[in-house]
Amino acid sequence: MVHGYKGVKFQNWARTYGCYPEMYYQPTSVEEIREVLALARQQNKRVKVVGGGHSPSDIACTDGFMIHMGKMNRVLKVDTEKKQVTVEAGILLADLHPQLDKHGLALSNLGAVSDVTAAGVIGSGTHNTGIKHGILATQVVALTLLTADGTILLCSESSNAEVFQAARVHLGSLGVVLTITLQCVPQFYLQETSFPSTLTEVLDNLDSHLKKSEYFRFLWFPHSENVSVIYQDHTNKPPSSSANWFWDYAVGFYLLEFLLWISTFLPGLVGWINRFFFWLLFNGKKENCNRSHKIFTYECRFKQHVQDWAIPREKTKEALLELKAMLEAHPRVVAHYPVEVRFTRGDDILLSPCFQRDSCYMNIIMYRPYGKDVPRLDYWLAYETIMKKVGGRPHWAKAHNCTRKDFEKMYPAFPKFCAIREKLDPSGMFLNAYLEKAFY
Repeated sequence: MVHGYKGVKFQNWARTYGCYPEMYYQPTSVEEIREVLALARQQNKRVKVVGGGHSPSDIACTDGFMIHMGKMNRVLKVDTEKKQVTVEAGILLADLHPQLDKHGLALSNLGAVSDVTAAGVIGSGTHNTGIKHGILATQVVALTLLTADGTILLCSESSNAEVFQAARVHLGSLGVVLTITLQCVPQFYLQETSFPSTLTEVLDNLDSHLKKSEYFRFLWFPHSENVSVIYQDHTNKPPSSSANWFWDYAVGFYLLEFLLWISTFLPGLVGWINRFFFWLLFNGKKENCNRSHKIFTYECRFKQHVQDWAIPREKTKEALLELKAMLEAHPRVVAHYPVEVRFTRGDDILLSPCFQRDSCYMNIIMYRPYGKDVPRLDYWLAYETIMKKVGGRPHWAKAHNCTRKDFEKMYPAFPKFCAIREKLDPSGMFLNAYLEKAFY
């Protein structure tokens, strides 16, 4: 018999959203999850499945039953011949990496954070960068899904193919993902090289940067022309690091947080802070070499509000220059550094922000120094307006104000996803406030 807890508060990593589910469960088996679903059907309750709780939006919140998958976190099978690994949905990528290391395998691409579960990463459309690489869900070759009525569906290109096309970015709305099979690659090392440049140079030579490095991205420092270009590429060099506790933490974390806190009283300081930190930390060339997962993942510093939209890749220059012009025209609107710009290959996953088009992701950020909120709504609104104008689609895990009307325009396959969702979950057991806004 599965045991539930009352009075548990759920809060996301950024502490931007929280909720009190009526019952909180941590199942250890498929049978226990089935029990929770049976109880939910009986009592007409809604169910929300959560993983690492890293999503900066309220996508994981519910006042019904919450299932936390943290205890279903085993590696079930490693097929070294096919280079595939099958895992339980609740495994954290941070725990998967050392297991893959043992078998000489790795994931070909990862997001910035590894304290996230396998099912959460794919469900929210997590991505990194690289024009040869799709979002992380494109590495999934099969998954099993437990639906609202207790049926288990095995989904892959060859079985339940339509559900598979939907379930790789599932938003937690189709059922409970139980297991995932991921396509891996042989273990590899990356060299990361970062060097300073200008926005004009990078935008004028975007194609050559994209061709030059397998995992190219850049950071733009608002209220300036400053850019830090980051190349990550396969290497045979031994691990080495230019990281330094004093600069990375004492300055890049504690001093930054303190100065951003002061800027909440003197907003005019933000432009100076952005330029000062570029000069201090990003003005020289730096090189790091390490195992791939150690280079892909990095500290997200401290609590923050973020937006991250995918736009057609050819609109990169237009959108960034418009964002820059908006900030110049409205000196009272301030923007923290960095605006992180990444690139991802198109795919055929129904609700992937990269559905049928190569994309550029433009991530904007407003930190919350010591948990204090910084006025951001003017910046947010201006950014969303630009993103919509160039045909953008928001990252599902991050804050946005879009509703079903917007998604119908953005996603050619939106009706198809909705039909699959309604078939798998006719009573809306897996809905919450966030999903209702998206689907109704």
